[in-house]
Amino acid sequence: MQVGDFAKYLPTSTVGKVTEVRESGGKVWLRLDYTGLYYDRTFLVPADESEYSSISYKERDKKFEGRMQTVEEVANTAREVDISGFMPSGGG
Repeated sequence: MQVGDFAKYLPTSTVGKVTEVRESGGKVWLRLDYTGLYYDRTFLVPADESEYSSISYKERDKKFEGRMQTVEEVANTAREVDISGFMPSGGG
């Protein structure tokens, strides 16, 4: 595979366009534009262009922006939940 080819990462079925090829430590690594990550060549297979979604990594980041919470926000939300309606009654 070379720059511009479409590739699928087998473990997750992630499909992207190869943007860079590197060799390091005796392995060939290919960077996919879909995630911006490098993948070991042995786990990639050629993919058809029809499997490729051209949404960029930066666009996906913006899509999720504002939906992430800090650990403190999650903890505060957990403290505010009233679980009394879920408590078993009776007992015994």
